[in-house]
Amino acid sequence: MKVLIIRFSSIGDIVLTTPVMRCLKKQVPGVELHYLTKSSFASVLKANPYIDKLHLLQKNIEDTIRELKEEGFDMVVDLHHNLRTLRIKKALGCKSKSFNKLNVQKWLLTNLKVNLLPEKHIVDRYLETVSHLGVKNDGAGLDYFIPADETIKQQDIPVSHQLGYIGLVIGAAHATKRLPLDRLKELVKLLDHPVILMGGPDDKVIGEVLASIDPVKIYNACGKFSLNESADLVRQARIIISHDTGLMHIAAAFKKPIISVWGNTVPAFGMYPYYGQLQLGQSAPFHIVEVNGLSCRPCSKIGYEKCPKGHFRCMENISLQDIKLLAQQMLTAR
Repeated sequence: MKVLIIRFSSIGDIVLTTPVMRCLKKQVPGVELHYLTKSSFASVLKANPYIDKLHLLQKNIEDTIRELKEEGFDMVVDLHHNLRTLRIKKALGCKSKSFNKLNVQKWLLTNLKVNLLPEKHIVDRYLETVSHLGVKNDGAGLDYFIPADETIKQQDIPVSHQLGYIGLVIGAAHATKRLPLDRLKELVKLLDHPVILMGGPDDKVIGEVLASIDPVKIYNACGKFSLNESADLVRQARIIISHDTGLMHIAAAFKKPIISVWGNTVPAFGMYPYYGQLQLGQSAPFHIVEVNGLSCRPCSKIGYEKCPKGHFRCMENISLQDIKLLAQQMLTAR
């Protein structure tokens, strides 16, 4: 059987599809697994051993369709489910299963604050698309594979951080999912352990501002490393403090302890840190930090560039002391 999985973006969403790949490959005899994504996210998947062939979405979708038609797929597993994937599925003309985004339920929650979403992680909902093939969740959690030539060497980080550090992910796709700069300044001052700031090139300037507060304690890695190198920084961290973003899910793939900070989005959307099946007596190695009881939250299933209400209480009222205490507890436990 030849199967095409489709998920165009983004980093975290693609990482959350990795159990589908692994379980399909291990549980369906002889399956040949292909994956279609955007070229900007190829690095997330290029070292994944469960993918037989990686396809990249081209600017002209007809070029992509022509390439895919040559493969002769038996099935398409559509984990993105939008107009472009509908066009691809129609053109390929084979059997398909599509992920239910539950957009109506999300609209009800963000607009009317009526929660009809299932109490189920998105990973388990992704896996439902292949359950008809007899595929079951193996409980192993998420995967992330780093190419051997994109790992972090000891000399790549300061000597002051080589015995252990907190990874602080300062970025996120939308401003309403990020702590404001003044709050991040307060947080890095409170943390009494070496800190490596993580994020992309867009976070570099803010990272420099934060690192200038204490250049010995705080190292700004934002924009200095590739995505896979940043993933290796996550892997080597003692704990991770992160917004609702891609590096949080990469941290969960490495089974790192996570302090997960939420602003305008909520864990009820089903995208909190996922570790798979925990051993008997083991507690989930993550903590959610959020402001409960706000009538305006969640205001969006994705995010905005500024608070629609203007007060941004979902992040301004986050308890930084709670984050500090949780970090101390996690570090002590390890």
